[in-house]
Amino acid sequence: MTEERDQSNIAQAVYQKMTDRDHFSKWMGVELIEISEGYCKLRMTAREEMLNGFGILHGGVSFAFADSAFAFASNSHGRLSVSLNASMTYSKSGKEGDILVAEAKELTLGNRTGTYDVTVTNQTTTEVMALFRGTVFRTDKQHLESDTI
Repeated sequence: MTEERDQSNIAQAVYQKMTDRDHFSKWMGVELIEISEGYCKLRMTAREEMLNGFGILHGGVSFAFADSAFAFASNSHGRLSVSLNASMTYSKSGKEGDILVAEAKELTLGNRTGTYDVTVTNQTTTEVMALFRGTVFRTDKQHLESDTI
């Protein structure tokens, strides 16, 4: 098995382990499209209970959706990584029924920190709904034992 294949297996196994306990992402209806080392692409549908008083997608839901992609991408190397900082710029409102996609891409990866950008789009995939940037602290703890993969 090549190293690239091993890394893909690690990313998938870490994702599975994390989602087994991630009740909030399950509540949001997050579905995995693709995961690999330093990358994650998710999909979810905006539901009525996710709307705010203006009838648009609550910013906290958008943030949480992007944060989930960020978490999965940053942990995909197998090391437990936790958020140090994250910010989000909202450029377009979401509405009920929108199919949202969050795509997290690794910008930098060091021994102790990593930086990721997440773009949230709607079903047209041309309309950017929000841009998220986050930095993680990479702990020394491993998600998986070497014999699990």
